[in-house]
This record gives sequence, C-alpha cells and structure tokens, in this order.
Amino acid sequence: MLRRRLCTALLTLLLAACSNGANGGAPPTSLATDQTLRFPIQHDVSTLDPAMIDTEAEAAIAQNIFDGLLKFDSNLTLSADIASALPTVSADGATYTFKLRQDVIFSNGDRVTSKDVLYSWNRAAAMQGPYAVNLSAIMGYDHVASNQAAGAALEALLEKNDPAVTLTGLSAPDPFTVVVKLTGAAGWFESAIAQPAVAGMIVDQNIVKGNFENWWSKPDTLVGTGAYKMSAHTADQSLDFSSLPDWWGRPKPTLSKIHVEVVADPTTALTKYEQGGFDIYGYAAYGPAAADVARIETKASEKAQLVLEVKNKTYFVSFNMVSDAKRSAGGPFTLDQGKASHDMRLAFSLSIDRTKLAKDLCADIACIPATGGVIPKGLAGYLGDGNDPLAAFDAGKARTLLLAADPTGTKSKNLVYTYDPENPFNEPTAKLLQSQWLQNLGVSVGLQALPHTRFITERLRGTYVLSRDGWAADYDHPQDWFDNLWGQAAGCPDVSCTTGYDTKAYDQLLAKADTETLSSAIPDYKMLSRQLIDDVAYIPLFYTVDPYLFKPYVLGAGSNNMFDYHWNQIQITSH
Repeated sequence: MLRRRLCTALLTLLLAACSNGANGGAPPTSLATDQTLRFPIQHDVSTLDPAMIDTEAEAAIAQNIFDGLLKFDSNLTLSADIASALPTVSADGATYTFKLRQDVIFSNGDRVTSKDVLYSWNRAAAMQGPYAVNLSAIMGYDHVASNQAAGAALEALLEKNDPAVTLTGLSAPDPFTVVVKLTGAAGWFESAIAQPAVAGMIVDQNIVKGNFENWWSKPDTLVGTGAYKMSAHTADQSLDFSSLPDWWGRPKPTLSKIHVEVVADPTTALTKYEQGGFDIYGYAAYGPAAADVARIETKASEKAQLVLEVKNKTYFVSFNMVSDAKRSAGGPFTLDQGKASHDMRLAFSLSIDRTKLAKDLCADIACIPATGGVIPKGLAGYLGDGNDPLAAFDAGKARTLLLAADPTGTKSKNLVYTYDPENPFNEPTAKLLQSQWLQNLGVSVGLQALPHTRFITERLRGTYVLSRDGWAADYDHPQDWFDNLWGQAAGCPDVSCTTGYDTKAYDQLLAKADTETLSSAIPDYKMLSRQLIDDVAYIPLFYTVDPYLFKPYVLGAGSNNMFDYHWNQIQITSH
C-alpha cells in the first residue's frame, strides 16, 4: 500500500475531519497582506439558486453565499444558524418552532424575517428542484409538489400566497418565529433542512421576484445571507467573490477575495497549483487524479501538502431480488428462491477481494474497501471497520456456497453485469469484478455498458440481474440512505427500485427509526443495516476518498465527509 498522509480520522477510530490547520485558536502571528484565495473548478456553474442546485461544485460555492435556519458545523454536528437556537419540538415530534436571530441581513441590507423563510421553502417545494424532497416532511408538500407553474407565473402565485404553492404546515406568528407542522414525527427533518446550499436555504423575495429564474446569474442580484457575495463572473472562465466585513455570523471572514478559475483539465490545474497559481486544489469536488497523487507522494515537499478524506459515497453491486410482472430481470438471486439464492448472493460477495480492488482500481488513494456497511466511515450509522461480513474475502467458502446452490452451474450461466461507463470508476470496476468472479468463483459474467440516463431508468425498473449501484449522502443522517434505496419508502418492489428488496421487518423498523431523534434512531438504523447484510441485499465495494492539496501558508482549509470547510474559516499567512 502506498504511504500517504491521512488525517487523524483515517489513522485512528476517531472521526475527526481533515484540515491543514484550524483557525479557532490564537490567530497566526503574521497574516498576508493579500487575503485572496485561488482555486480551480472543472466546469462553470449552471446555477447558484438553492432551489435548483444539483452538483457538488455548485453547492460548494453556494454554501458560502446562503444560510439556512440550521447548519452542520465542521464536525457534522447540527447547530443553529439563522435560527437563534435549535427548534423547540412538540411532544409528538410533529411540530417545530424556530426562533430567528434578529440581526441577520442579506448582502443588500434587507433584514431576514420569517416571511423570507416561508417564501424560500414554498418556492423550493413548488419548483421541485433536485433537493426539494428535503422539505417533504412538511404538511402540504405533496400538494405543492404537483404545481405546474413556473417563472413569473409561479412568482405571482407565491406573492399572493396561493394555496397551490403554499405549504400548509408553515406559519409565521411574528416576524422572527417560524412554526413548522410535519405530517408526522420525522427525526431526520432538521438534518434535511440543514443540508448546505440547497432547498432549505433562505433567499430574498425582494430580489428573486425581479428575475425569478436567473436572479442568481448577476453579481448585483446574487443576494444571500452568507459571508461572501459574487463580485464578477466571466462565463466558462472564472468567478470572483468578495467578503462582507460586517457579516452577522462567526467567524468573521479573513479572506477578502475568492478567485475561482474554470480549468477543465485536471493535469493543467495541478500544474498551475504546483507553479503557485492556486493556493488550494481539491475544493468543489475537483482534485488531482490518483496517478498524480501517487507521484506527489514521492516528493516530500508536496506530500506534506496532501490530505486524503473519506467522503460520503459508497459503491456497491445490486442484485435483482424480486421477480414479478413489473420487473423483467428475473435471475437466480430473487428472494422467493430461498436459501439457494441467498447463498448465491453471498458467494458472489465473498469472491471479491476488496483490498486488491482498492489497489488496482484506486492505487489505494481514491477509494478504500467498504468494510463497515453501506454507510461510509465518518457518517452517522457507520457500523465500524470490518463489521460488514459481506466485505470478507473467502474464495473457498464462496465456491462451496455456489456449488451447493447451483450444482449444475445452470443458474450462474449467462449472467450479465450492467453499468454506465461515464463515471471513470465504473468501467474499470466492471472489468475487475468480471475478472474476480471468474478467478475466484469460476463464473464467467458478461459485461453490458449503457448510457447513463438509460441505465438509471432501466435499473430502477428492475431490468438488470446484476448492476452497478451506489449512493452519495445528501446530508448526514441514515434516513437518507435507507429511505431512498430499499423498502416501501423507496418505492420497492416495483416503483423506482433497483433491487425490489422489501420486507415487512424492514418497513416496520424503518418507519420507527425515521420518527426518532438521531441518538435514539442510530441503533435501529444499524439493525436495518444488519437486515440488509443478513439478506445479502448488496455487494459492498468501496468508499470514495477525495484528495486535497493545500499550500503551507493556507490555514483552516479542509473538508469533512460531507463538505468543504467554509471560506470564512480560512486564513492566508505571510509567505
């Protein structure tokens, strides 16, 4: 295994976040006169509207422009943001009362009130962007989500509080109080609205109504509550941001300017970093390739600037586990075939050497073996290193299981693994799996590569017997995994469900866990993980690792499993 610098979290069982230095203690003795931070992104943003943001890069920028009622701090602990404190929750868990800070202002000077919260959340629910579902626990969401109005027509409805676009569970008893009524207890609600940069963030109606769909595209009208505002944007070239010295939050920004340059080629971006043109490289989900990281690790001066962080993504293989009239895949892995299909699923999992997979696929840099369950290391619900028995490598046991379950070899004949090759991980992973199944299990599995959109559509219809799968956490709560991938909540067996996996025990325990506070729910979510493991509902592969490069003079930059540290946490020292 290549030697590399990892943060404390990866070297021990502590789940601390990676950083090249904190700015929470005493200030450095000498700050640089020029407090400009420079870093690259691979593609220009397509939106910075919280209601419509979709990509990690967009969110990484927008989290410095917008705030919500709550936030995750650098340690992924929920805390108040625009709210003055965590909400008061009713005894039945279905009503949340938020008191707002009275000193929060938008970058144009407008004061934030409860009306802005109602407008922002009604708008996000009605627009049905990628993360509108974060608001789905609020009463009236399903009705608002069916709205068909857009643009100026939608703004007109919002301005008159039309019932078609008004969440009935939202009310504002006074300018600094928001009451939220949910359809039922939802212990994950606070985590969902705290997801940075997206649907739970607060926008200024006074600005948005002037250009409903494109208000975000111009520096003068990209108005938020964050510590930074856009000062310039040259399409497909660069974005510039300036700090707000009188910002209401903490810590006050030290960086006065942020220069973000669009550099499509990662090698070009790395060269510019090495030549001093960038101060950091790895923010906004854009970092050096594994081969470049391997080279960097051979150079002592650059190796000291390297940080690797386990992120929020897990790659795994899914089986088709249900055969019915709506699912065309069939195959030998379905639940109705009892012990034989269970043992076949287990055989296919135990035949994979994940240590070799991580080495061959990622050079032991861009990924690590997924040995602690479907939820990655560092996130709530992680089972612990080595606690997923499906991640064990035992070729002998795998062959024994397969022989008992499929003595004639007819069930495992003509199997096909389907994947979408656009992601650079997917094709090499497919070929490595094919090789290991042949070598360790004696089964020849064909490969089928399909365009991404077609692949996802057909996979969710239950079209494939074996397929590439994975999930990236939207926010740090196990509900985001278990509600979206398996069971009735996800639409299983027949609606938007890759595996079809749905059991009464799973649905009942998930319904219970989703109503509980996180501390109470964690044991139940871990039991759900055990149910999936016992039923061999997936084949774990790897967790992704993102590389970051930080110049020695940059303090406070870094990342946790979910997001980059905010710009107002960063300082540049004299150099």
